[in-house]
Amino acid sequence: MNAAATRDRTRLRVRVSGAVQGVGFRPYVYGLAMRYGLAGFVINGPEGVIIEVEGHRASEFVATLPLEAPPLARIDQICVRETVALAAKDFSIGPSEVGKLSTQIVADAAVCRQCVSELFDPEDRHYLYPFISCCHCGPRYTIAERLPYDRRNTVMRAFRLCAACAADYADPASRRFHAEAIACPACGPRLSHGISAIVAAITAGQIVAIKGLGGYQLLCDARNQEAVLRLRRRKHRLQKPLAVMVESKERVSEIAEANAAELTLLESIARPIVLLPTRNNLAPAIAPGLSRVGVMLPVAPLHHLIFHAFRSPQARAGSGPVIVVTSANLCGEPLLTDNAQALRRLKGVADLVVSHDRDILTRADDSVVSVVAGRAQFVRRARGYVPEPIRLARSVPPVLAVGGALKSTVTITRDDQAFVSQHIGDLNTAEGIRAFEKTIRHLTSSLDVEPVAVAHDLHPDMASTRFAEANARALVAVQHHHAHAAAVIAEHGHAGPALALVLDGHGFGSEGGNWGGELLLCEGTWSRRIGHLAPLQMPGGDRAAREPWRMASAVLHGLGRGNEIGQRFAAQGQAGGLSDLLDQPGGTTTTSAGRLFDAAAALLGIANLQSYDGEAAMKLEALVRQTAILEAGWTIDGGVLSLGPLFSRLIADDFDVAGGAGLFHGTFAAACVDWVTRSARTTGVNTVVLSGGCFLNAVLADKIPRGCSDAGLTPLVPQRLPPNDGGLSLGQAWIAALQMAQQSPARGGTA
Repeated sequence: MNAAATRDRTRLRVRVSGAVQGVGFRPYVYGLAMRYGLAGFVINGPEGVIIEVEGHRASEFVATLPLEAPPLARIDQICVRETVALAAKDFSIGPSEVGKLSTQIVADAAVCRQCVSELFDPEDRHYLYPFISCCHCGPRYTIAERLPYDRRNTVMRAFRLCAACAADYADPASRRFHAEAIACPACGPRLSHGISAIVAAITAGQIVAIKGLGGYQLLCDARNQEAVLRLRRRKHRLQKPLAVMVESKERVSEIAEANAAELTLLESIARPIVLLPTRNNLAPAIAPGLSRVGVMLPVAPLHHLIFHAFRSPQARAGSGPVIVVTSANLCGEPLLTDNAQALRRLKGVADLVVSHDRDILTRADDSVVSVVAGRAQFVRRARGYVPEPIRLARSVPPVLAVGGALKSTVTITRDDQAFVSQHIGDLNTAEGIRAFEKTIRHLTSSLDVEPVAVAHDLHPDMASTRFAEANARALVAVQHHHAHAAAVIAEHGHAGPALALVLDGHGFGSEGGNWGGELLLCEGTWSRRIGHLAPLQMPGGDRAAREPWRMASAVLHGLGRGNEIGQRFAAQGQAGGLSDLLDQPGGTTTTSAGRLFDAAAALLGIANLQSYDGEAAMKLEALVRQTAILEAGWTIDGGVLSLGPLFSRLIADDFDVAGGAGLFHGTFAAACVDWVTRSARTTGVNTVVLSGGCFLNAVLADKIPRGCSDAGLTPLVPQRLPPNDGGLSLGQAWIAALQMAQQSPARGGTA
């Protein structure tokens, strides 16, 4: 090519950042370059994907690049600059560059339709192979050790590719070009037991443990009451609801009601558990006392193979199999991932343990989502969504936030992104703390970040607080409910002041005490408590959070009806003396919204005791058929909201349980809207942040934002994180990062 021709050609250097590694982006670029007749190269780099294209149609290439990207790709930014033409003739895919990382690993994805088709094609070499995957599906985050996302940096380096897989891996025209989890029966991972053994055990009413994408799962027949009860006894999970799996969206209607938005979520690449109104034709022990059931569709090829093996003429003509799929963890410990540990710990729990030899580096529970007022709301964010970052309003210093004690997550900031970890669980066991520490090590390593500060909860006795104090020179303590509010502010990129209504179970107050129903005024790193729920005694301290009848007794005592405690709760051994205990000064009090739900549930005879967090509140919500508002059912005095009039009405003898549940929810929601609206008029602040675990309640999550909007306010709700403590670490990180950016103490109140 002569010099004049070279001058007429354009060569562009393109940097694409976002989730663009391990998703088939390089073969996509290769194909696009071939279409436009361009020369150059594409490589994985520390900042994303680096492309150089040369030719007369280079500008068309750049314009098309974001329009046809692979399904798992997410493009955050495309930077283009012109460079010197080299008279190149070919386009190639080169080796990865190394350097300071600013890209990321993408989340695990459910097996795609093309792979499922090949899975059941007798002519395909992946026929009935439980580890089939391609660039568009399969494990990512759970098998990756570090970036760049190349096979050598994943657990798949233990499996040497056979000739056929090596050819696919090297062929830019293949759907498996540089699909790092590529494998086949000749060279890949293997199950310890056959599919027929799994199906035979489930059919016989036994409990089966299988190694899933993010950890071990326990399976049994969801229509077999005895099998479900046996699973509950063995797992020590007596009441907490269990999720179920059906073969396809067409089968969902057999067990639950689902609208278009819910079906879309079920079929999404993330394949979360979706909470749906139940049709009550499963074993009664699946979700006792609740109106919704968690439903999911097959995630991994192994799930598809199990359902395929269940098929029979009868199953196709009538109802299909429904399988309980629950995390294989015991007594609140983290999800099991290690083969040897699973065999040891699941002895006596599972009748059959099915493992395989592909390691899981990062455990990830199934995500749980519900649809409220037409929008998706996380209950638990994990597999399928993590480590997708939250985009921040500005670049901030790198910080680590270690969350709380329950529903734990951690967050790391990098530039203008916040990476919130998968759900870790509760930090009340040694195994839980080890999982928490491992998650921190993996996240900091994979993101190539060295935090300059660690943010933690104000509570001095949390395991996460102790970790922060032992592992950081720069510490930022953040009040629990301020962190809840800041998580939503950070997610929405809101600037300026905001009111925050935080309805929660428990949080350590800025000056001590037990908070949980708070109205805050927030701006930047600063917050001030401008209101709270009326304090209520907690007879027995923390025990009252496990025994709702105690909170009901405190309500009766506060209404001057303490003499009724012994009669109403005669079945509780200590009920007779509780009134005397409540008469004593100096007892523990709380402003917790969660404890009000407990009290209402006990007063209505729904739950005197609870075996899992939120049980009484969830069973109370399940009884709501329609809501009602008790006029003058609350008082607001000096920023303090009291529901005393509502409780006086609830304990009347003429209430049925469903009516009482509807009145409580409707009145509480209306009271909160009135409370916020008055504060907005007083402060002149019209943006209202709504967060805290009580906003998992579908009635509150619908009515309070709607009421705020009707009052002319702008409500901000959690969208990409759960409102409970699973979002806490993002709020801590945002406040700490802003403080570190300012390099000065926050003004005013307590962070």
